[in-house]
Amino acid sequence: QVQLVESGGGLVQPGGSLRLSCAASGSIFPIFAMNWYRQAPGNQRELVAGITRGDSTNYVDSVKGRFTISRDSAGTTVYLQMNSLKAEDTAVYYCNADFGGYAPNAWGQGTQVTVSS
Repeated sequence: QVQLVESGGGLVQPGGSLRLSCAASGSIFPIFAMNWYRQAPGNQRELVAGITRGDSTNYVDSVKGRFTISRDSAGTTVYLQMNSLKAEDTAVYYCNADFGGYAPNAWGQGTQVTVSS
C-alpha cells in the first residue's frame, strides 16, 4: 500500500514563504513523476507543479517564478518551495505520485496553505 505523507502547510502572510514536503513509502513500482495539486473552495483541483524522475519540471503559469519543485536523490520525497505567496495561493495542497500506468496514481491526504494578513 503506497502512502504519501505531506507536511509543511500553515498560515503565512502575503509575500511570505512556505516549504511543503511529501514522502512516499510502500511502493513496489517505480515513481515516474511526482506532482503537487491544489484545490481552493469552490474550485476544481489544479496541477501546480510536477517533476519527473529525469528531473524535468513543469509549473502552472500562475506560480512560475515563485514556486520551485524538487526531489531527493531517491525520488521518493518531493518538495515545493513557495515564495512570494499571494492570497490566491490559499488552498489545500495535495501530493500525487504517478507510476506511469503500472499502478493507479497515489494521493496524499492534503495540507492546508492559508495566505492571509
